[in-house]
Amino acid sequence: MTFQSNTTAQIAIALAATFAGSAVMAQAKAPEPVYTFSFNGAAVSDYRFRGISQTSFDPALQGGADFSHKSGFYAGAWASNIKWIKDYLGATEGAYEIDLYAGFKGDITSGFGFDVGVITYQYPGNTADGAGYANANTTEIYGALTYGPASVKYSQSTGNFIGNLNSSGSAYLEAAATFDLGSGFAITPHIGRQIIPNQGGNGDYTDYSLAVSKDFGNGLVVTGTLIGTDARKSFYTDLNGRFLGKETVVVGLKYSF
Repeated sequence: MTFQSNTTAQIAIALAATFAGSAVMAQAKAPEPVYTFSFNGAAVSDYRFRGISQTSFDPALQGGADFSHKSGFYAGAWASNIKWIKDYLGATEGAYEIDLYAGFKGDITSGFGFDVGVITYQYPGNTADGAGYANANTTEIYGALTYGPASVKYSQSTGNFIGNLNSSGSAYLEAAATFDLGSGFAITPHIGRQIIPNQGGNGDYTDYSLAVSKDFGNGLVVTGTLIGTDARKSFYTDLNGRFLGKETVVVGLKYSF
């Protein structure tokens, strides 16, 4: 009788341990949420788009919201103050940029991913067409491939590109990689090539950057980025004589939640 009681107790303990282990594993493998929402806000010392200043070297406040579905579909919106429509084109209105985008991304094989989508850059109320240019609003389709820390992306406009007349089909090819340095630090080199048709080659240029970031946790990231271009001064100098593609260092603070 004593032997049977001990055996029963041992079986009960083993079953309890098995169930407890299963519960822990179930908690560790919590199901992936069907969808997520995230938000971000940022301040930068100069808003650069493909190496060209959008704020005439002044600071910008920026913010966005993103939706992501586990299927790979995503959509979002992002906004910033700008000055180039008035300072570069001489238009009377156009002080804000609102980007709307949607796409689909996933894995081709383990570690090798893709991302395809569409983005529209909207400048509400802009009067660029009244200043002798095309309306500044621009839409692009894009596709990207990623492998490990590296990515290559191609974007092409479906119509005129940010105010340039007869510039449909403008293209931007870029490559970047992000390397984790440990302790929250990361470094990201980037290079891109912008082509704008029917501008006599004057709008074409290469931009490059090197960003160093520090993640402080809880969604807070600080970044310092060295940025330069080989853009033509004759094409990218604004009405106040400022060359918008000159080399600079941009400091940014971003909070995501």
